[in-house]
Amino acid sequence: MAFTFFFRDMSILDLIGQHVVPAVSGFTRVRVWDAGCAMGPEPYSLAIVIAERMGHFMFRNVRIDATDIDEQDQFGKTIIAGVYPEEPLKRIPPELFARYFEPADQPGQYRVVQMVRDRIHFQKHDLLSLKSIGSSYHLVMCKNVLLHFQQHERAEVIRMFHASLAPGGFFATEQTQKLPDEVAGLFEQVSPEGQLFRKLERAP
Repeated sequence: MAFTFFFRDMSILDLIGQHVVPAVSGFTRVRVWDAGCAMGPEPYSLAIVIAERMGHFMFRNVRIDATDIDEQDQFGKTIIAGVYPEEPLKRIPPELFARYFEPADQPGQYRVVQMVRDRIHFQKHDLLSLKSIGSSYHLVMCKNVLLHFQQHERAEVIRMFHASLAPGGFFATEQTQKLPDEVAGLFEQVSPEGQLFRKLERAP
């Protein structure tokens, strides 16, 4: 799906706010990878949740690398501009909408505020290349992507995510995607309420 709604799957965003943000709040540099970001509502929703939990001063230490295969070569332009039509924004809680969005130049469109836009960095990336975009990430989030892969492909992509995480880093995926058996031993589940995992250093 090229366009996802803002604050889709609030359960995993809440778990990230409860478990990941407290674990990284003291860091001077917090690195996040949102893999399969589509048109940007997901990384922006994640950024807003982190900003709310962390506070705007510490939020300046956060960098979110948003990636997608982007075969139509359009996602980057939308994400960098941070401008979206009014309809998909209606699901955003009013208090968050007031804090993090402003009217754009065109009627009926709104722009994510500069403070949040500055934290999002988009690049094209094919997960099936199995080449990571970086290392020492504190959180890797990959939702609504792995279900499109074959079982062995999912396992290999998750191995790449594990290698990309800092010690004790977190991996988040959608509720419908359980970890393949081949990689389940690489993580421990943080909460029974959702698919949020923490990296284990020793593979079985």
